[in-house]
Amino acid sequence: MCRSIQNLNNLEPPATSEEVAAAALQYVRKVGGSTKPSQANQAAFDKAVAAVAAATQELLDSLVTAAPPRDREVEAAKAKARSAERFGNG
Repeated sequence: MCRSIQNLNNLEPPATSEEVAAAALQYVRKVGGSTKPSQANQAAFDKAVAAVAAATQELLDSLVTAAPPRDREVEAAKAKARSAERFGNG
């Protein structure tokens, strides 16, 4: 799956609609095989992004967990550490 799609569940503060839309866009780009669709496919691409975003938001709103919410700053630090380990930068 796309590495750029972030886990949006159980965050504090909760995922924003912009984050949900960005994840939907990345998913549709990956499945569609292009970052920018042709004019002939733009309407289908936009419709798919909206549908995936709506389904994603519905999923996030429906999920239940007993785990405490994850802190965004801590998660960002973990991601940076993983990136440094993987790519050797820091």
